[in-house]
Amino acid sequence: MAEAPAPLLPAAAAPLAPTRNPLKRLYRWILGWANHPWGTWALAGFAFIDSSVFPIPPLFLQVAMSLERPRRAYWYATVNMVASVLGAILGYLIGMFLYDTLGRLVIETFGYEKGYENMKSIINNNTFAIALVWSFIPFPYKVINIAAGAVGAPLGTLLIASTIGRSARFFALAEICRRWGAAGKDFIDRRFNWVLFGVGALVLSVIVLMKVVIPK
Repeated sequence: MAEAPAPLLPAAAAPLAPTRNPLKRLYRWILGWANHPWGTWALAGFAFIDSSVFPIPPLFLQVAMSLERPRRAYWYATVNMVASVLGAILGYLIGMFLYDTLGRLVIETFGYEKGYENMKSIINNNTFAIALVWSFIPFPYKVINIAAGAVGAPLGTLLIASTIGRSARFFALAEICRRWGAAGKDFIDRRFNWVLFGVGALVLSVIVLMKVVIPK
């Protein structure tokens, strides 16, 4: 009697080809956090400090992790949103109580002086609208929070608008990654330079729009 054939083992994933592109190497490093035991905590930490003291955009880590593990895309979006809004509270408190020390250091270190002064002049009377829009687009979110605290804008209004805006941004990305995770990851791997160019063009467009919308 012939022996049954041995079950086939799943093929090992092909190793990624080495690259000299430093940005692509950074992208692969970020992607590695998806399977790291501390990956979710790293996302939360980046989101928290990006909202208050240091510019480490958590969006890129969320997208990379969601592309690697699409079924957890909504979980990553939730972590990003909650940590980001909690960080907004810290940013607000810095603006209210510590602007002359820590707040000014944050604003001046990263060259946000002009954006901060413009934001401070309009956010007190338009807290909800400004926080809603600028928590969705790629504007330095910490500037909004520190400015709101400095002028004594309503904290509750800031947090409600920020929760809506950040949720819309992060969950929209989660849905895209969930639907096209494998295909999206493959597309980025194959067309990395074009994707980078597209992101750069989008950021440039937002900067131009901000200069037109924010009063001088």
